[in-house]
Amino acid sequence: MSFDQDICYLCKEDLRDPVSIPCGHVFCSICLKTYWDHTDPSGQFLCPQCRVSYNKRPTPRRMQSTRSSTSGPRQSDPVPPPPPSPDYNYAGPRDVACDICIGKKLKAVKSCLMCLASYCDKHLKPHYESATFKRHKLVDEIGHLDRQICPQHQKGLELYCRTDQMCICVLCTVKEHKGHDMVAAEQERSEMQQRLGATQAEIQEKIHDRVKQMEELKQAVDSLKNSAQRALQESEKLFGDMLHAIERMQQEMAKLISSNKKAALNTAESHMDRLSQEIADLKRRDNELTQLSRTEDHIHFIQSYHMLLAQTDAEELPSVSVNPYFSFGPYCKAAYIADEVDVYKTQRSLSQAPRSKAPRTRDEFLQYACQLTLDPNTAYKQLYISRGNRKAALKRDAQNYSDSAQRFDCLPQVLCKESLSGGAYYWEVEWSGEGASIGVTYKGIKRTGYGDLARIGYNRKSWGLFCSDSSYSARHGKDQTEINAPYASRIGVFLDYDGGTLSFYNVSEDMSLIHQFKASFSEPLYPGFWVWYESAVTISQL
Repeated sequence: MSFDQDICYLCKEDLRDPVSIPCGHVFCSICLKTYWDHTDPSGQFLCPQCRVSYNKRPTPRRMQSTRSSTSGPRQSDPVPPPPPSPDYNYAGPRDVACDICIGKKLKAVKSCLMCLASYCDKHLKPHYESATFKRHKLVDEIGHLDRQICPQHQKGLELYCRTDQMCICVLCTVKEHKGHDMVAAEQERSEMQQRLGATQAEIQEKIHDRVKQMEELKQAVDSLKNSAQRALQESEKLFGDMLHAIERMQQEMAKLISSNKKAALNTAESHMDRLSQEIADLKRRDNELTQLSRTEDHIHFIQSYHMLLAQTDAEELPSVSVNPYFSFGPYCKAAYIADEVDVYKTQRSLSQAPRSKAPRTRDEFLQYACQLTLDPNTAYKQLYISRGNRKAALKRDAQNYSDSAQRFDCLPQVLCKESLSGGAYYWEVEWSGEGASIGVTYKGIKRTGYGDLARIGYNRKSWGLFCSDSSYSARHGKDQTEINAPYASRIGVFLDYDGGTLSFYNVSEDMSLIHQFKASFSEPLYPGFWVWYESAVTISQL
């Protein structure tokens, strides 16, 4: 059988190892096999050229190519070169598919804003070869062409209405947007591009500032470690010259230094984690703005511009600070004993001495101040966390939090990231609204349901003080104490972990005690809060 076709319909190249099918059309053997191997799983086999359907896959018949029979060099080859494997670059679930391909679609390489369609390499050729498409505008493939059409008039979006801040078609100017301030989409994009550049410059400046803060924080951490190491060495030298009777004092001193070092390092590491997250978010946002500034699609640019700018303005970046000059000197000086003091008397006084007195004034409490931050992974879905993770307010709408096994799913509660154990700690909380609860809990408090096992203060794992505009109520498990005390919007909390007390104060110069729990703490404690509607709690920076 002879034929006059020299080009394969599928690969658009010279026929290699040509085969024919019952309808008479001829293809490269490998092209036809690959095409039918990826055919629709319905069981129908179509001729790629004339679309004739076969219920059973036909057996191709090998042909003698006219070009190969007249070409001398090909006849001289003992073995014909292997046919090239056609590049069937099929579209995946995240790719933009060609709108013209039938059956399994190829990836689109360009989109036409006039045709409102996306094309693969093969179906794009008419736009390059035919004068009909000379005025059509091609852009990189985009998968939202339906957003290019006016939903009311089914016309292409070409204008921007500044009055209503939306993209419109020409017909929209006749009635819906008559008399409005309207400009061409290209002009509006140009003005937005300038504002975008200014916004991107601000983000890049914030990145620079945060990186600088990160470096300063690292230096502060190194200084803190060196200070702790020097203090530990001095204490070891001091106690090395003392009698065995006061060796226990040396151990307590080392424990005190280690505890303060751990608390300070935990605070610094928390700041570093938050800074790292902010830097990553800012870089991601900067990359999104860069990609948006390069797009050729004006409509896509305008519609994405406001969303990205809203994300940029929504978050409040907290300030970060750490004291790199923290000194352990006062703790070491407390260990010095006058030479004239009798060792025996010193030993007896150490063994019989009562615990040091609790602080009384606010300045004395501030010596035990600790920096706390709220953990968003524990926050109830309607609690809005802000001010550098120090403020929690209950909102009507759920926040966009990720799934977490540590989150309270039914009660409006949130815990702090920091755990407290082995020492004394002080922090202050400002509250406002109809009601809030301030307390501490073990990590194992239940996170699901409305029951008492999940409520701060209503079980044996937690202690809480409920505050309202008229009264206070202290609760631990089944024990509840009603307290009649003056209203206070700022509550000071003092935890003496080793002494077994948790105290709440009306913050003032003389620190009026509201209530004190006495307990034997067995696990690290986490400060936590319960917040009612139209109420908020804020951890003060001390």
